Amino acid sequence: MKKFLEEFKEFALKGNVMDMAIGVIIGGAFTAIVTAFTDDFITPVISIFGGTEFGGKIPLPGPEGNAILWGDFVSAVVNFLIVALILFLMLKGMNKLMNLRKKEEEEEEKDPEPTKEEVLLTEIRDILKNK
Repeated sequence: MKKFLEEFKEFALKGNVMDMAIGVIIGGAFTAIVTAFTDDFITPVISIFGGTEFGGKIPLPGPEGNAILWGDFVSAVVNFLIVALILFLMLKGMNKLMNLRKKEEEEEEKDPEPTKEEVLLTEIRDILKNK
């Protein structure tokens, strides 16, 4: 049991797990913001142009209260599209930054071109060696 607890502690305190937990919390908060934006801004604007209540229901036969909530579904799709677009843009930006960083690291690893003085001194050294 002690070994299990040590392994769990090592797993839980790794940077990746903590980063993931922070990402989930921020993602939940961001989703709440997008949902509020959709419900309080986009839906009323669509209702103005559509001329109908956007959060409408299509009643179904059978027990009273059964209905298709098409407005809620459309709002959920809009929320998803907004979150997906923003995540795509963030990942695209992060990939661009990572590629720039990778190129800079590769350039730092390359040996710099020798100066004219270094080339001349190398030639003089080689001539003196051959004599």
